Amino acid sequence: MEEFAHTLEHLQEPDPPRAALFALSNLHATALAELAKAWPALHAEQRTTIVARLVEIAEADFEVDFSEVFRMCLDDADPRVRTSAIEGLWEVEDVRLVRPLVRALTEDAFEIVREAAAMSLSQFALRAELGQLQPRLADLVWESLWQMVNRAQEDVPVRRRALESLAYFDRPEVKDAIAAAYQDEDSTMRVSAVFAMGRSTDEEWSTQILSELDSELAEMRYEAARACGELQLAGAVPRLSQMTADIDLEVKLAAVGALGRIGGPEARRVLDICVEMGDEALCDAARAALDEMDYMEEEIDLPLYSYDSDDDPEDEDELEDGFEFEDLGAYGGDEDNEDDDDELDYWEDEDPYA
Repeated sequence: MEEFAHTLEHLQEPDPPRAALFALSNLHATALAELAKAWPALHAEQRTTIVARLVEIAEADFEVDFSEVFRMCLDDADPRVRTSAIEGLWEVEDVRLVRPLVRALTEDAFEIVREAAAMSLSQFALRAELGQLQPRLADLVWESLWQMVNRAQEDVPVRRRALESLAYFDRPEVKDAIAAAYQDEDSTMRVSAVFAMGRSTDEEWSTQILSELDSELAEMRYEAARACGELQLAGAVPRLSQMTADIDLEVKLAAVGALGRIGGPEARRVLDICVEMGDEALCDAARAALDEMDYMEEEIDLPLYSYDSDDDPEDEDELEDGFEFEDLGAYGGDEDNEDDDDELDYWEDEDPYA
């Protein structure tokens, strides 16, 4: 603990050394308790800087794990720290995060925190739609996002992010919400509507998405291009090919990515041309798109597993070894799963992040 005491001292410096920040990875209970005790004494600007840097490190190095620090910071007094903490937990799949995120979305006084929570709940919305969340949790995710989309007095950034997350749910009312947002007076809401169209993977939106490829707004062209990739709209290839020369770099890269997802000879020809262009960013994106296209084509070409009765396994264990079964555990959608209910009841009664 003496070594960690030095780490805590370094955190008080205006520019904490990277070694001190890396020392916050995979904290055991005792060290986490010491950090929680010392954390409030740090100046708000210092806490904000530290958490923001931890998020950057985590994005660049998959081996570090600051999740316990980020969880602790969900209740920080500064909204910037809470926002960064939510961003840092983006890829953490622990179902115990659902309630804290829902509270942040529906109760936090600051828009930036509510917006971050709306975006972070998207992964749980997807899992809910796939039946990988316990029903009570799935309902909680749905109800909180639906509430924010329909809260008239809510800030637009929060409403639009909630709509984007809600798009994973295949329900008629979601389609109605997307259609309404597409007609909204606020251009950012319309942009999010197109994003939601792509995320919904519903080809009924094809006409609207294709029309927005010619939008005057770069942000709209960007989202329309991405949506074309999500829906794999082959009819968009000619226009997307033209968009690889768009005046906006992000739009160009989105068009390249979409071509990679759609695939086909014409898309491949355009991507090959992009690789030969002098634009380094465009070249890198085109190479990545071609790699994705190759991967998808290999997946399609893989033969289905066939069982030959002449090659009977010697025993049942040998047969089972040839297959992998996904154990959804506490994330499964089976209401009769006692383990699911036990875990849910535990953190409902003793929520460690309340």
